Amino acid sequence: MARTIFGPLKPIEAEDTLAEHHRLRKTLSWPHLVALGVGAIVGTGIYTLTGVGADRAGPAVILAFLIAGAVCACAALAYAELATLIPTSGSAYTYTYSVVGEALAWVVGWSLILEYSVACSAVAVGWAAYLVGWLQSVGIELPAMLLAGPHAGGIINLPAVLVALAVAGLLIAGTRESATVNIVLVVIKLSALAAFVLLALPAFTADNLTPFMPYGFGSTVDADGTTRGVMAAAAIVFFAFYGFDAVATSAEEAKNPGRDLTIGIIGSMALCTFIYILVAIAAIGALNYQLIAESAEPLALVLRALDHPVAAWAVALAALIALPSVILVMMYGQSRIFFVMARDGLLPPVLSRVSPRTGTPVLITAVTGVFVAAVAGFFRLDEIAELANAGTLLAFIAVGGCMMILRRTRPDLPRIFKCPAPYLVGTLAIVGCIYLIASLPGLTLVRFLVWNLIGVGVYLLYGRARSLASRGKVVTGI
Repeated sequence: MARTIFGPLKPIEAEDTLAEHHRLRKTLSWPHLVALGVGAIVGTGIYTLTGVGADRAGPAVILAFLIAGAVCACAALAYAELATLIPTSGSAYTYTYSVVGEALAWVVGWSLILEYSVACSAVAVGWAAYLVGWLQSVGIELPAMLLAGPHAGGIINLPAVLVALAVAGLLIAGTRESATVNIVLVVIKLSALAAFVLLALPAFTADNLTPFMPYGFGSTVDADGTTRGVMAAAAIVFFAFYGFDAVATSAEEAKNPGRDLTIGIIGSMALCTFIYILVAIAAIGALNYQLIAESAEPLALVLRALDHPVAAWAVALAALIALPSVILVMMYGQSRIFFVMARDGLLPPVLSRVSPRTGTPVLITAVTGVFVAAVAGFFRLDEIAELANAGTLLAFIAVGGCMMILRRTRPDLPRIFKCPAPYLVGTLAIVGCIYLIASLPGLTLVRFLVWNLIGVGVYLLYGRARSLASRGKVVTGI
């Protein structure tokens, strides 16, 4: 068993040794994977972060979207090479385990909990808010005690819990079935955004873009304590981009990994970057950024300001219908990360069993659903959710580094997709992510450090001694 200073390495070629009851069923083709990527990426971010970004950067939020998209594009190219080279579940966790070592792989996997579970819970809470507002608009009032957790004077955020559990149930029913439903939800979301652009773009006024960069390019803290600047906005709107890496967690379930993963990862990233920039240009060009910055629903605000109340109503309805697709993809990604960690022995092995009927890891999916529902139902998420960006950026750094290391240490491996200019792209991904991490609020970084110290403690107390690789065994899942 090969080892590094960070512990044992997981054999890249170990997939064929997996027992049948620990092997995921291949049911997904490239349209499913593109839809998974778009389903995760296009969510609350584009519906709400246009306003948050405008508050941080003014009209230059357009540039912030472009920068965040460029960093993610570099990471996406690295993901595409590694996903086709190591077509097993686990995404950044698995790549780090196979290239750098078990200890760092655990840190990456622990950080991915922030990206998937915390972000998933945050979207569930956001969806619940949309639902409550929608019901109130038609005269239906739900008991306040069932709409917020104890931190806000309630008992539980019941709508958020129910949508999380419903999505978990759909995932348990089968991966292909879940992916097919996701395609429908993605079509609804993209149709709503296309309608917004078609209605807002004709009202474009160049005067709304001046001054273009009122708070400068770098990340600075102003007098009221708010971090502003283009890079500050980029660090925030980055939340709107990640999710394409969830496609990499489906590698083991792709029918033709070499082709389908490349199309799924790069295709979804390119499509969403184009959509985001177009939506940002349409929104900022149609309405003064200071008005957009004050709104929690900037797209609907723009449409109402342009005297399109029915369209604003329809966009809000589309968000309500389609946002569960984000929950679905994020929960899917988290369940696969947990599944592989259990299969490797770092979590209880019973969690890695696959249903012979559906081909899905039923138990770990149910556990993930309950965990997400509990966080959404009882905990305060407005500050915790910022940690999701830090966790994702760390994973992107790991993937960029692993891609370059493997190019140097294992040039013999057959690469179905080769990242162009790998050392340049990998370096840009790493440097860009480090810059974005540095642009996050200081308190967020402290919380992220504390989270990972807790994770290291869990690894030392449980995972390291029970890991199959640490005991010199090939990960067979037996």
